[in-house]
Amino acid sequence: MSGKLPSDFLWGYATASYQIEGSPTADGRLPSIWDTFSHTPGKIKDGSNGDVACDSWHRWGEDVALLKFSGAKVYRFSFSWSRIIPEGGRDDLINADAIEHYRYFIEALVKNGIKPIATLYHWDLPQTLHDRYGGWLNKEEIVQDYVNYARTCFRYFGDLVKDWITHNEPWCVSVLGYGTGVFAPGHKSDTEHWIVAHNLLVAHAYAVKAYREEFKPSQGGQIGITLDCSWQMPYDNSPENVAAAQRGIAFKLGRFADPIYKGYYPAIVKEMIGDRLPDFTEEEIAVVKDSSDFFGLNTYTTQLVQDGGDNEIQGNVKYTFTRPDGTQLGKQAHVPWLQSYPPGFRSLLNYLWETYKKPIYVTENGFAAKGENVLPVDQVVKDTDRVEYFQGYTDALLRAVTEDGVPVKGYFAWSLLDNFEWADGYDTRFGVTYVDFKTQRRTTKESYQFLRNWFPEHVET
Repeated sequence: MSGKLPSDFLWGYATASYQIEGSPTADGRLPSIWDTFSHTPGKIKDGSNGDVACDSWHRWGEDVALLKFSGAKVYRFSFSWSRIIPEGGRDDLINADAIEHYRYFIEALVKNGIKPIATLYHWDLPQTLHDRYGGWLNKEEIVQDYVNYARTCFRYFGDLVKDWITHNEPWCVSVLGYGTGVFAPGHKSDTEHWIVAHNLLVAHAYAVKAYREEFKPSQGGQIGITLDCSWQMPYDNSPENVAAAQRGIAFKLGRFADPIYKGYYPAIVKEMIGDRLPDFTEEEIAVVKDSSDFFGLNTYTTQLVQDGGDNEIQGNVKYTFTRPDGTQLGKQAHVPWLQSYPPGFRSLLNYLWETYKKPIYVTENGFAAKGENVLPVDQVVKDTDRVEYFQGYTDALLRAVTEDGVPVKGYFAWSLLDNFEWADGYDTRFGVTYVDFKTQRRTTKESYQFLRNWFPEHVET
């Protein structure tokens, strides 16, 4: 295969504040909904929480060193809202200690030639706002408070940070947090998650509006959102399963991407959900439409889709990794929802470019290898399955760019470190660096070395 990624291609790693920082009360921080949720018995698989995680609030220098030695050009991280504005609201005090800490950290990235990409919201809503008025369920309040928080970040960090992501995976925030209840704040409802998803879109859009009008003229950056989607392939060529795959994408991705890039909800979603799906006001949709400078994509796997089932959240489709002939789609990860299938990644990149016509940043992609929660470190670092995953997915990325003409501008592997994997706790590891959570010692895996070698070989100089 000929051709390389362009010289300005950004590659690096992604993390999230609650998953790595620890230090939940340091420097004036107050609890987020994930602090509360993870301390609730029965919510986290291994009974753990994020109180220590990777201790990156203190060990950030080690993380920067890992990034620099890897050759990474970019680091995507998230701010902790309840550090920056501990009580969360627009009339609440800004925490100068947190501002100073994050600035020092960002300056270190820049000095080491690593471009900072900042996510404003990676699921850790200040608990105070949830208690005060229901958090994401209260559009009038949360939009104002979120935009104020966003403005605060733009004001204090925008001279250094030129790439912003408003929300990480609004599908997970809404569906898992307010539909199935398996993520914070743990609500189960067939109505709330539609409301939360809508409010997330509105808050995102008004934060983008504030950035473009008040900060971009002087700071010159770009801003967008990150959406998550697996590629969804029909189980077979039957018309009902072909339609089911299209419906599955509409419910997973389209109901967030279509308003942002096209200005309306998918017709099939409106038809099936009816008046439980909130309507945008004329003013809101005018702000929501075209509110992302790029397409931020988190993707891990491909699913085979069949018509049927009564899971409305998914659009009444069923997912499987088992083909009609009984074979599996790809190599199974430690988690049940992930198998490796690189051709699906290439297909998804093509679909996004053809459908939404925005440059793409792959803001998360990675693999949880089996057994890393119990194997000794000398075996864990030989993470052959993760290496094979990255071999396949980076090759698919390269082909999508050089052969298909898809404008993918960046790729951020998930994750730099083993970390607190939400409801899985520390049972699931996605890192290219092994973290001994008792000692906090970091040991790079073979996948770290693979990516360190692959990108210099495949990016133009």
